[in-house]
Amino acid sequence: MKKLVLLTAIFGLAGALSASAADGKEIYTKSCARCHGADGKGQTAMGKKFGAKDYTDPKVQEALTDEAAFKAVKEGYKDKEGRQVMKPSEGLSDDDIKAVVAYMRTFKKK
Repeated sequence: MKKLVLLTAIFGLAGALSASAADGKEIYTKSCARCHGADGKGQTAMGKKFGAKDYTDPKVQEALTDEAAFKAVKEGYKDKEGRQVMKPSEGLSDDDIKAVVAYMRTFKKK
C-alpha cells in the first residue's frame, strides 16, 4: 500500500512539473517571444532594438541566475544607462514566472 501511495505521489508530481513546463511555454510564447524570439535567440526586431540576450548561449544562461530572471520578469529590466528595456509582467503569478524561467532554460544548447 505504501508503494502505491508513493508511486501515485511521484507520478502526480511528474505530471504537475510537466504541466508547469507547458504553461511556461504558453506564457513565454504570448508574453516574451515578441522580443526574445520563439527560439530564445533574441533576433527579433524588438530584441535587436533593445539588446535581448541569446538564451541558447550556454554562457548567457550560466551568467543569469533564476533569481535575476525572475526579478526581471516580475519587476522589469533596465539597461546600464537606466533605461527600461523590459516592462514588468502583468497578470502573472509567481508560479507563472517560475514556469517561464524554467521554460527559458530549455533554450540552452549544450
